[in-house]
Amino acid sequence: MNKPIKDLIESRVSANYFDPVAPVSDAQVAELVRLATLAPSAYNVQNWQFVAVRSQEAREKLRELSFGQQKVVDAPVIFIISGTLRAQDQVAAALKPAVDKGILIQPVVDSWIRMAQSMDGDERAQRDEALRSASLAAMTMILAAEGMGLSSCAMTGFDAEAVHAAFGLGANEVPVMLVAVGHAAKGNWPQKPRRPLDAVLRYA
Repeated sequence: MNKPIKDLIESRVSANYFDPVAPVSDAQVAELVRLATLAPSAYNVQNWQFVAVRSQEAREKLRELSFGQQKVVDAPVIFIISGTLRAQDQVAAALKPAVDKGILIQPVVDSWIRMAQSMDGDERAQRDEALRSASLAAMTMILAAEGMGLSSCAMTGFDAEAVHAAFGLGANEVPVMLVAVGHAAKGNWPQKPRRPLDAVLRYA
């Protein structure tokens, strides 16, 4: 399905009920992650990681760490989306393909590396960057799912430390959110009304 992006945004809902027997294929899982990685990140460092939780056993384990939320086992795939700390260490490697393709020149990359190194020793800045990047990737994945005819739900209701340990995340990986993806079942709410523009928009 090829809906305009405006229609996808206006029709998207956070699904709470998923059809437990309607599958999401390996190809769809891979495509969702590929599209998510096209999200923006500072210096194009791409400081995110994805765990696709698919097996029944793994989803049951994740449900226990998500306060018993049933959608974790009903949705055929739950993505654990993490941001990566110490993004400044990844800039050179992340930008090398852009240099190889002639998109960036090495002096620009060198200047970006120097700017990124300003985060050295600043744990809060590193964590903020990890949260921003993972959140942008998650929203991109959610819209990608809508475009593929799938439903999704972003979830922050989980024990981050326990998920980190149970799913073998790296020392520099911060689990930011879960994204459940599948086919919506009956009973989901329609999109809830948003605050009016005059409550959230001002001009400077």
